Amino acid sequence: MNKNIFEGKWKEIRGEAKIWWGKLTDDDLDKVEGNYDKLIGLLQKTYGYTQQQAEEEYKKRTKG
Repeated sequence: MNKNIFEGKWKEIRGEAKIWWGKLTDDDLDKVEGNYDKLIGLLQKTYGYTQQQAEEEYKKRTKG
């Protein structure tokens, strides 16, 4: 799933994101606001991923 589709479907994906990345809180997900770059940054901060690792984790989960 590319960035544009992600941002357009954020409300649908949000619940899944909480399951995929259990350390993320509702407040964290509210701050993402459907923004791909914010999500990648949040994954880096929360899980200690590099940018590449965060993007690979995103792609794995969204099959995109």
